[in-house]
Amino acid sequence: MAVALAIATATVLLDLRTAGVRVPATSELEPGWSSAFTGLAMLVPGALLLRRLPRHPVAWVLTAFGLLWLLDGLALSWATLAVYVSPGLPGGAAAFWFCSRFGASLLLGLPLLILLFPDGRLPSGRVWRGLSVTSLVLTGLLTAVLVTAPSQVMERYHGQVLPPEIARLGLDPVSVALPYAFWEPVLALAYASVLVSLVVPFAVMVRRYVIADAERRAQIRWLMWAALIDMVVFLLPLSMSPQVPAVLLVLATAFTAAAVVVAVARYRLYDIDRLLSATVAYAVLAALVVLVDVAVFTLAGSLLGERESALAAIAIVAVLYAPLRTWLWRLVRRLVRGSRDDPYAAVSTLAERLELATDPDEQLLAVATTLAEAFRLPYVRVEIERPGGERSAVEYGSPRGPAVSLQVAYRGEVVGRLVLCRADLTERDQRLLGDLVRQAAAAARASELSSDLQRIRARLVLAREEERRRLRRDLHDGLGPSLGAVALRIEAARNLAPSAPEQADRILEQTAAEVSGVLADVRRLVHDLRPPALDELGVLGAIAQQADRFRSPSLEVRLTGDGALDTLPAAVEVAAYRIVSEALANVARHSGAARCDITLSAREGRLEVTVRDDGTGIGPEVTAGVGMISLRERAAELGGDCQVTRPPDGGTLVSARLPMSMEAAVV
Repeated sequence: MAVALAIATATVLLDLRTAGVRVPATSELEPGWSSAFTGLAMLVPGALLLRRLPRHPVAWVLTAFGLLWLLDGLALSWATLAVYVSPGLPGGAAAFWFCSRFGASLLLGLPLLILLFPDGRLPSGRVWRGLSVTSLVLTGLLTAVLVTAPSQVMERYHGQVLPPEIARLGLDPVSVALPYAFWEPVLALAYASVLVSLVVPFAVMVRRYVIADAERRAQIRWLMWAALIDMVVFLLPLSMSPQVPAVLLVLATAFTAAAVVVAVARYRLYDIDRLLSATVAYAVLAALVVLVDVAVFTLAGSLLGERESALAAIAIVAVLYAPLRTWLWRLVRRLVRGSRDDPYAAVSTLAERLELATDPDEQLLAVATTLAEAFRLPYVRVEIERPGGERSAVEYGSPRGPAVSLQVAYRGEVVGRLVLCRADLTERDQRLLGDLVRQAAAAARASELSSDLQRIRARLVLAREEERRRLRRDLHDGLGPSLGAVALRIEAARNLAPSAPEQADRILEQTAAEVSGVLADVRRLVHDLRPPALDELGVLGAIAQQADRFRSPSLEVRLTGDGALDTLPAAVEVAAYRIVSEALANVARHSGAARCDITLSAREGRLEVTVRDDGTGIGPEVTAGVGMISLRERAAELGGDCQVTRPPDGGTLVSARLPMSMEAAVV
């Protein structure tokens, strides 16, 4: 960067030294500051991009061609000084040759940049890649021809003679002495190929835009915006002062390089939609206003005086400007964004960003960024409560001014809050904000529930495999050997029955006892799979039997139930039985309660289970143990929920809601 600034400074100093010197137009020499500043406009963004993406080819193209522009400007200024101010200075011929012949290589920068934009690779596919390489070769053909063609051939081809002070320089260090009949068609082909070669990069960019995703299209739209700026600049009248087109060239290059850096670095990509529509609208508006002004001035000037025609033009333009601006703004916005009504295009932008975000925190950042851009807010903070009780928060910008805090609700449940540093929200702004927040809340909660569901699935698979391992171990290590021993005893009794009937009878008696033990093991295994009392007594009777085990002189247990408790699905019965059993165990062990009320109520497609005691209650500082976690997990497995709370009048309340339909649980 220091070298680039030194070259630009040297170029400006040389231009100041040669200011006022008469330079013939046929010498093709001009002040080099324009090329130098054009080079800086490319090299500075290229260097910034190199710091972020040091291996990206687009960054290297910007940097390399920026340096080439700087050298071209220095060569122009030095050649002017060495030829017209201080003849005999060394390097004059080399400088003139560099800027007049090799300087054509600057034309290669634009097509190369377009072909490599935005990912740094040539287009895929054998045909498109071949066309791209051919286009670059055709663009570089002009440089090769200008470097090798003799100066006499160039003078004859362009029909102009170089000034004597230029002709005396050695301009043909690497020229090839061939007849003019050879060089004329070659030069014509080289100049024509530059124009033709620009068609391929344009076609490549159109194809990339058609097949691109949302993010890639946003990147390409930044380049489209730069092309629009360049078109406006180059369509300006060139009959102005010679310095004006040079300044406009520097500005156009700076805008293009900045747009490329933003697109490649993916910094605030989606700002381009608003920027592009505004640029198109105001560019066309300025052109229309100028045309109306010129037309009115011309017509009125033929009938009125110059002063009256000027006033008439100003009045008509002033009257037409406001409605023309409104109509044109809507038209351009419809062309750029489709039929979406602005500012509700922010809703679509948010949806695109949420699709690209793969992490809940990235989704929250997308929400904060979209809100800040849609309402031009200096600061946005989004906080979301996760299902596990944790709170996630992201910030955009820095707080300035008064803050407004809004709740974020999802299906009637508050899941977070939104903090904005802006108090003057109109009614329309509030409606738009509501639409954005609803989408954000739904996306955030859906992402959280999806992650939670995946964790539950993993725990279910783990629990299932652990249960299978336990059953296999019980069957293999307990039931299997026991049955094998029974078979051996029966076989021994059969062998002893003819000769020693009393001994055979004793063996059979021992075998019967062992069979009773095996039956007890089988009952235990069956009970672990599903309590038999549920099939024998129903869910209410099974829970009543369980409650009898916990009743004591110091603990009174009451059970009530209503509704269609005899038609519950098997999974709901087991979940209710296990939840009540765990809650009763906690009451007996930890609460110190004297009374416990159990209620089962089937209504509106749900089974509501409550277990309430009058004990010491659960404190806010108590960490959930295995028992409490199992209560919530059993309810969550069926699509329900379970809460353990401390009522205002004391004690502990366990309340669970279980869907009575498995289809409802899935939904």
